Amino acid sequence: MKLVHVAVGVILREQQVFITLRDASLHQGGKWEFPGGKVEAGETVTQALIRELQEEVDIQVKASQPFMLIEHDYGDKQVKLDIHLVSDFNGEPHGREGQQGKWVELKMLSDYRFPDANKAIVEKLQGESFSNF
Repeated sequence: MKLVHVAVGVILREQQVFITLRDASLHQGGKWEFPGGKVEAGETVTQALIRELQEEVDIQVKASQPFMLIEHDYGDKQVKLDIHLVSDFNGEPHGREGQQGKWVELKMLSDYRFPDANKAIVEKLQGESFSNF
């Protein structure tokens, strides 16, 4: 089974994070996620993150920092999520590809349904370790 390497952006503004709803036809569709996408051959994670966030939510990343790394096996697909905090960007994020997107208070994230691989991100964002950033 092929491992899919994904650059994920946790887009922050004050105590809020921007999330998007996966299209129902996609793997893990109908669930909320942190935007991002596949790291293409020859790209660094940062390059992929910048490209994907421009394509998906129409922002220009000015600064990001590594947050965590998750490897998850869904049974039908394995993913490696390279998660970065994005706290400095130009533009106002929105679902550029027609997907629903919204700003959510960090403390409210657990009210949303995320793919299993994203649950550790939600937990870390809501935990004490997040206050260090």
